[in-house]
Amino acid sequence: MSRYIALIFIALLANSVWAHKPSDKVLDAFHQAASEADFTRYFSLMDDNAIFLGTDAGERWTKSEFAKYVRPYFSKGKGWTYKSLSRNYTVVEPDSVVIFDEILVNDAYGTCRGSGVLKKGENGWLIVQYNLSVPIPNDIAKKVVQEIRNFELSNVVEQ
Repeated sequence: MSRYIALIFIALLANSVWAHKPSDKVLDAFHQAASEADFTRYFSLMDDNAIFLGTDAGERWTKSEFAKYVRPYFSKGKGWTYKSLSRNYTVVEPDSVVIFDEILVNDAYGTCRGSGVLKKGENGWLIVQYNLSVPIPNDIAKKVVQEIRNFELSNVVEQ
């Protein structure tokens, strides 16, 4: 009996690992395309209704808005490189919706977090939402929050 339980556990684990392979491929290709400033490939990995949330609170772009923002950079061969150090998945709908989060590293921004949603459609897995953030260590969070408040206040005064 315990042998059957072990086999079932191994089968579930293998299925779980296999289920993330397509998601890994999409996210790896997304980061690679950004690094290579490959506009067509980068945006082909995003759903038509995709939303990209950047590190600034004002950065909430639809796919078409983000494409307009990115095009001048990519057309000059200027991309950005984020290397994924770890990745987690939560399956919402088996074989159709996956939530992910990943720890990334970037030369300019250091340790970052990417999170979002992948959806499987007729053309395979696509990014529906991508949220790039800079996690703040708890020990310095209050100082960083105060810096942000000061920045926001100085911008309100200048306007």
